[in-house]
Amino acid sequence: MKNNCVFCAIAAGEIPSFKVWEDGEFLAYLDINPFSRGHTLVIPKAHYANLAETPEDVLARLAVAVKKTAAKVTGALGIGDFNILQNNGEAAGQTVRHIHFHIVPRIPGGGTAFESGKADMNELADLAAKINAAPNTANNINRAQP
Repeated sequence: MKNNCVFCAIAAGEIPSFKVWEDGEFLAYLDINPFSRGHTLVIPKAHYANLAETPEDVLARLAVAVKKTAAKVTGALGIGDFNILQNNGEAAGQTVRHIHFHIVPRIPGGGTAFESGKADMNELADLAAKINAAPNTANNINRAQP
């Protein structure tokens, strides 16, 4: 495993994931310990430990990848609300030393807690397929209703 980094191994295809979006530089996949249905991680395929170590040009493109992925996820789920979360350092809750953004879809009355759950792998596979089939447009953000 490159850099002893689980996210590098996922990006390299050494560890399977439920991919929802990918290009040559970034990868988005469903979290197996989600805060909510559709909880997605967006990572650069290159290793950068945190925000401070990520070059600004990469960070700018990563922000666009997060926006595109959020639109795809919320569009597939038929919702418009979500949190974007990014942690830096152990004290801030970063458990994997590879920069990543969380997209956490929210439904009215569903709460806003950041508590991990355990996902059903079959449900994740079905959800990944649904998100992959969704249009790739940022117009979905905050327009869909539950």
